[in-house]
Amino acid sequence: MPGFTGMRQNSATVAVLSGKGGTGKTLVSVNLAAAAEKAAYVDCDVEEPNGHLFFQPEIRNEEVVSLKIPVIDESRCTGRRACVDFCRFNALAFIKGKPFVFPSVCHSCGGCALVCPSGAIRETGKPVGVVRRGISGGVTVHTGALNPGEASGVPLIRRLLRQSEQEPLPLRIIDCPPGSACAVMESIQDADYCLIVTEPTIYGAHNLAMVHELVTLFQKPYGVVLNKCSDGDNRSEEYCLKHGVPVIGRIAFSPQLGMLASEGKIAARESAEYAGLFRDLLNTVIGEVRNEETSASQR
Repeated sequence: MPGFTGMRQNSATVAVLSGKGGTGKTLVSVNLAAAAEKAAYVDCDVEEPNGHLFFQPEIRNEEVVSLKIPVIDESRCTGRRACVDFCRFNALAFIKGKPFVFPSVCHSCGGCALVCPSGAIRETGKPVGVVRRGISGGVTVHTGALNPGEASGVPLIRRLLRQSEQEPLPLRIIDCPPGSACAVMESIQDADYCLIVTEPTIYGAHNLAMVHELVTLFQKPYGVVLNKCSDGDNRSEEYCLKHGVPVIGRIAFSPQLGMLASEGKIAARESAEYAGLFRDLLNTVIGEVRNEETSASQR
């Protein structure tokens, strides 16, 4: 993007959030990355990743992500319950004198194997999903796909973030999962700035409040993009005015934009109008990041 490359000595990380699905979070994320021309796009919505449908990247790397799950050798187990007492997630239990493991709640810390006095516990790898790295123009696309039935996408998100940190690019856009649960918290931990995408409805305003509370709790600088704006009431904008939430961009309701998205096309690559809109939005976001850096250095 003209005027952006070299703007910061180090890479800026922008996390794009929404309180619910369907607000346009992925649309904004994809188009910001495309508008930057050189960027890393990281799809942390590993339960339903769809950013790759827009970018159609040429896949360069693929990696299976596994968790270490305890396996108990009952012939060596002495029933002293040290593993059960240690595990605060209740992933182990003794039932009728026999040890049981509940893999769905195991956090793979390895502590049970360390505290077992008889060495009856070993760990084995359990695949939970796959991460992929591909290229689409000047954008490096990182995507994770969680295996069906898995309880948490956090292990994949951690791997995606570590993988994308290695990219020597001036910008990293993190497309977060919707909502405010653990996966979202993991996605925004290292973000320099959080961009919340919302829509005008009552439901949109309610979920905006939820995400606003989250980024405030994490003490992250943030701003809001009001999407699908039209004439009439905008409950999300009313919330922002009432609570002093900065609105840094507005995207008008547009059948053309909706059509491009439904066809899996990136508006910033298809339309000069939308290329300009998302370049302007990106410049505003980067300006906010730089202002925050300046303020932090003066504290």
